[in-house]
Amino acid sequence: MALKRDRISIEVIGPETERSDPTRADAALRSLARLIGRQIAREQFERKIALERRAQKKRPADGDA
Repeated sequence: MALKRDRISIEVIGPETERSDPTRADAALRSLARLIGRQIAREQFERKIALERRAQKKRPADGDA
């Protein structure tokens, strides 16, 4: 079953609004934090894979001895 991705909607709120809705602000911050966290995790994973590939290239094949 494929995961359904959340869509982020961008809404411009003009200066005529007197108060901002704290629940909307919290939701926006959580969405932003989730995106940043996913990007950090993706970068860490890519670094780990790159290190593993470099280590495999340096290691001689076991069956050649």
